[in-house]
Amino acid sequence: MTVREQNRGEFSLGWKVLLAGVLGVMCGASPIPMNIIGFTIAPLQAEFGWTITQIVLPITIFGIIASFLAPFFGWLADRYGVRPVALLSLAAFGLSFASVSLMPTTKAASTLYIYYALWMIIGLVGIGSTPVSWSRAINLWFVKKRGLALGILLLGTSLAAIVVPFLAPRVIEGYGWRSMFAVVALLPLCVALPVGYFLFREPTADERPAGLASEGGTLTGVTLSTALKDYRFWLIWLSIAVIAAAFGGAFVNLPQMLGDRGIDAKAAGSVMMVLGLGIFAGRIITGLLLDRFWQGIVAFPLLCLPAISCYILLGAEVTSPLAMAAGFLLGFAAGAESDLIAYLTGRYFGMAHYGKIYGMLYMPFGLFSALSPLMYARVRDTTGSYDQILWVALVAYIVGGGLLLLLGKYPERFDSGEPVANPVAKAA
Repeated sequence: MTVREQNRGEFSLGWKVLLAGVLGVMCGASPIPMNIIGFTIAPLQAEFGWTITQIVLPITIFGIIASFLAPFFGWLADRYGVRPVALLSLAAFGLSFASVSLMPTTKAASTLYIYYALWMIIGLVGIGSTPVSWSRAINLWFVKKRGLALGILLLGTSLAAIVVPFLAPRVIEGYGWRSMFAVVALLPLCVALPVGYFLFREPTADERPAGLASEGGTLTGVTLSTALKDYRFWLIWLSIAVIAAAFGGAFVNLPQMLGDRGIDAKAAGSVMMVLGLGIFAGRIITGLLLDRFWQGIVAFPLLCLPAISCYILLGAEVTSPLAMAAGFLLGFAAGAESDLIAYLTGRYFGMAHYGKIYGMLYMPFGLFSALSPLMYARVRDTTGSYDQILWVALVAYIVGGGLLLLLGKYPERFDSGEPVANPVAKAA
């Protein structure tokens, strides 16, 4: 069989799972909260008088809880299979997200704490609906075209960045912010969950591509303890942390940043949709490049693109075309970063303990993406401008991308750690 036939065979066998994964990522707890929080600032300020910092704090609460739980959910996926973890978490995320629509209308101080508590629940139950789960299955279905397959999988976040910014402000305008939570919750409950139930699964031993398992049929790769002793793990961890700290706050606060430059809410929504298109392009192009070239020469230039966005947003006058360009570059790099987390985990550490290791590398992404909006909002509340934090972010993008140049070549084999059997393959 030729390489071309093998590649076609991977997609022929795995396309249904990939489709379910795309919808799972799109409707899961990774992109949806980040895409709606910016549009809640104005209505929550109008109804309750809360500060911007108070309003974006829930995304920080959600993100911190989710990021610390990511290794645990990764372990669950390694131990029990990814299907039950992903589907149960997706259902729980949808229900908990919809519950925000039941928020009390009183302006009492307790209302703010109820709002925070609901976001805490979303973080507790939702992490299994993020790429921590979905990417494990895709890594098991694809080898020759893994970069492209992961890029397609993570298009879910760009689809969310296109659909949700279009949907959320219109529902808020017509029916209020509470209804927006209920309507957006229909995405995981009525779109991703039914498709995932019928299509999403891990491959059996006979369906897995060659190269993932030992002669005995067990998956190969290093243990988490071995990975934690590897300098490459910590370089990846630090790079993810630096980039996420710069990007998360820019993403959430972008509508407010544009508003400060005289761009209205609907135009800001259009910029967010362009940002989603940038994520879309970043996913596919990065995946294609990773299948052909070493990650360092792919990652560094792509992760430096948001520095240009920061420079644009620092300008005294930001026109709509410039805002569109800034949003696209910001989204393109975000697409590249998410691709890299899943890809580098499999390439440098193998698949035997992928869930736990990916969960540990997802931790800085979730944690600093959650803290970043608070930092941006705090700077805005105290200085009246985002300029100071944008200068910091400009440097952070360059540093974060540069760290990946130090990783070295991919390992040809995994000599450390005991491989573990795929639970789905055992059952088959």
